[in-house]
Amino acid sequence: MRSFDPCFIPFYDSIAHHQLPTRFTFPFYYQPAPICQQAALQLQQELLQNNPWQHNFGLDDNHDKSMIIGKMFGVLVVKNTEGTIGFLASFSGKLADQNHHSPFVPPVFDMLTKDSFFSIENKQINEINQLITKQEQDPELQQLTTMLAEQQQQAELELAQYRQHIVDSRKQRKQQRQQAEAALNNGQMSASEYKSLSIELSRQSVQQKNQQTLLKQQWSDKTQAISMQLHKLTHSINALKKQRKQLSSQLQKKLFSQYKFLNIKGESKDLNDIFNNSPSALPPAGAGECAAPKLLQYAFEQHYQPIAMAEFWWGASPKSEVKQHKNYYPACHSKCRPILAHMLAGLDVDPDPLLVNTAANKTIDIIYQDAHLAIINKPAEMLSVMGKNVTDSVQTRMKQKFPNATGPLIVHRLDMSTSGLMVIALTKEANKALQQQFINRTVKKRYIALVDGIVRQPSGVIDLPLRVDLNDRPKQLVCFEHGKPALTEWQRYRQVNHQTLLHLYPKTGRTHQLRMHCAHQQGLAMPIWGDDLYGKQANRLHLHAGFIGFMHPQTQQWVEFEVAADFE
Repeated sequence: MRSFDPCFIPFYDSIAHHQLPTRFTFPFYYQPAPICQQAALQLQQELLQNNPWQHNFGLDDNHDKSMIIGKMFGVLVVKNTEGTIGFLASFSGKLADQNHHSPFVPPVFDMLTKDSFFSIENKQINEINQLITKQEQDPELQQLTTMLAEQQQQAELELAQYRQHIVDSRKQRKQQRQQAEAALNNGQMSASEYKSLSIELSRQSVQQKNQQTLLKQQWSDKTQAISMQLHKLTHSINALKKQRKQLSSQLQKKLFSQYKFLNIKGESKDLNDIFNNSPSALPPAGAGECAAPKLLQYAFEQHYQPIAMAEFWWGASPKSEVKQHKNYYPACHSKCRPILAHMLAGLDVDPDPLLVNTAANKTIDIIYQDAHLAIINKPAEMLSVMGKNVTDSVQTRMKQKFPNATGPLIVHRLDMSTSGLMVIALTKEANKALQQQFINRTVKKRYIALVDGIVRQPSGVIDLPLRVDLNDRPKQLVCFEHGKPALTEWQRYRQVNHQTLLHLYPKTGRTHQLRMHCAHQQGLAMPIWGDDLYGKQANRLHLHAGFIGFMHPQTQQWVEFEVAADFE
């Protein structure tokens, strides 16, 4: 009798024309296999478009725009124990506030189960939170806190006034001594009179110091009395906070131990084990809830053979990130990379493209050179400086080309995927002078980019602050609270079919600035063609640094250089 698995989804259309991948998908950089694209399309058409859960994906006008939650979905093509090829599906996190929805695979661990240890222990922590809130809102506590602040402020004021009184009195006594010395020298004052005056002035000084000490003690006694009353109230609050911290830590560790992940060799590790060697030794929030680990876990539990995997975004983009509806994206780094490193052990996986030197057969054109600097045209997919895994770069090539150059050679950088003009300093003096121009933003730069869409306006300005996505480096986020200012001016150059060539003028030099400003919904909302981080993959990233102008560090004459892109 054939077994029935509600999570095993058969392909409705033939897959006979697909050639199955020989190795499993490297999940952090990939082009989806055609059979995965067919699985994703089937899932989208048969289920996601109907949205039976009434989840607010932000794809229509019938929901609250402030509550839009787009979702990452995943498909895993597998061969079941009977030799049939189908696929599994999953979503990251929760869908419509629930963990279980057919035909999606279940979570690795369901903390929402009624009467689970998480619900019970989390309830205890919430009760402590309520007690803390109640005690912190106690009128007596607030009254004593206000009283103490007022007393401390009044004490500081009176003590500051008395200190000034001491300073003024000290000046007067100094003046009296000087006058007395003059009178003594002129015979207008006797020695005994001078001695008596000196004693009196010293007595006044000691008296004022004693009075200052007494004043400090009086205020200390007043504030101490209030502090003691306040301490009785805050001691209970601090004890509750300590208890909450201990319970939270215990619950967190217990929760992480429930998230157990298999690999094809049958080895199991929980989140505590997996993240034990991470910098914080703690899994980040949401670890184990992403689509990819859920898919692989279910496949290993059912003894299915994983063939290929892909993840795509469904819904409106988040406010800070760039996520396009239906676009495919890699697994995240901070939460998924350690987990998947364990889960993929034993599988024959595609190689990591970041370990491959994509510039091995590429050359650097030198378009200008003198004794002080060189101007080069960097090809796309070449590092500006040596990387962690790949050393071949503009930096290493220039060291070979100019062995007698002094200084670090590199003045500024281009993203690995960006082609175009770079300035190379051949002397320490030139490097220092050129770097100062970049710091002062007097260097003129112009990029050309092919964006995926038709830009109607002739020009514009994009002002969106950026910071790194701590959960998914090297991606960037728009962040108005912690982001660094990023400003880009742009002009429409010409339309090419359903795409547009733009001239981009960055006024700041943030990482991925032009890519984010083009792709983000508050920017142009049109990714640069070939942007594998914020848009869709193509033969290359269609971004080129085509013009640069600056003051020559030796001649002090303004110089300009221009090179066209291969996609203009």
